[in-house]
Amino acid sequence: MPLASLRRQNLLELLRQHGGLSTKDLARHLGVSEATVRRDLAALARQGLLQRDHGGAFLPEAEPPYAVKLTQNPSQKEAIARRASAMVPDGATVILDSGTTTLALARLLAGRPLRVVVLDVALAQALAQGETEVLLPGGRVRNGFYSLVGSWTEELLSQVRADLFFLGADAFNPEGITNHTFEEAAVKRKAMAVSQRTVLLADRSKWGKRAPAFVAPLNALHLVITDLEDPTLEALVPVEVVGETL
Repeated sequence: MPLASLRRQNLLELLRQHGGLSTKDLARHLGVSEATVRRDLAALARQGLLQRDHGGAFLPEAEPPYAVKLTQNPSQKEAIARRASAMVPDGATVILDSGTTTLALARLLAGRPLRVVVLDVALAQALAQGETEVLLPGGRVRNGFYSLVGSWTEELLSQVRADLFFLGADAFNPEGITNHTFEEAAVKRKAMAVSQRTVLLADRSKWGKRAPAFVAPLNALHLVITDLEDPTLEALVPVEVVGETL
């Protein structure tokens, strides 16, 4: 077998083991240059065997479509959103992450006297009414998922000072919070850095799983609002458990 083909098989096996890796980590594991890894990633992406993100790659089956996400655990998401909305005082400056749980929260906050920075254009539409001031930090819209990503988003976020950041997650486990794309993960980290408190909103279906891009350790959070009762989670971070909204 040609050396390049063997190396690419090993690269795919690394992605299967880790869920997703940066170009730098792939180069280290394979013992080759980052330029070689980028060529391999381009070749494998053309074959549909992986998906590239800025700074790395992951396997293509990782993320469900947005329309599917909307149908998953709606009553749990509503209950989580209601508890989160009760934490927000009038006059606060809040950052809302992209996602379907934060969309439920946006609908509850809409019209209140708040300043809300949104990382998702769908949330902006839901919020823009009454006394709510909505700010979009620019950047590129991730097609099909509506999140804002890229250096423009991060640069404009760096000028914000927020009281609360409501963080969404594709997955979380004792090792930390993870996301399906490296670009979204970078925006989430920037939002955490400019906020006094970060609260994770995640239903039980996200627990114990891992997505390709690392966001932050659990101890970086001030609170998790979830429908999950789990002693392991509660030993790592403050947790508020909610019931379903019927």
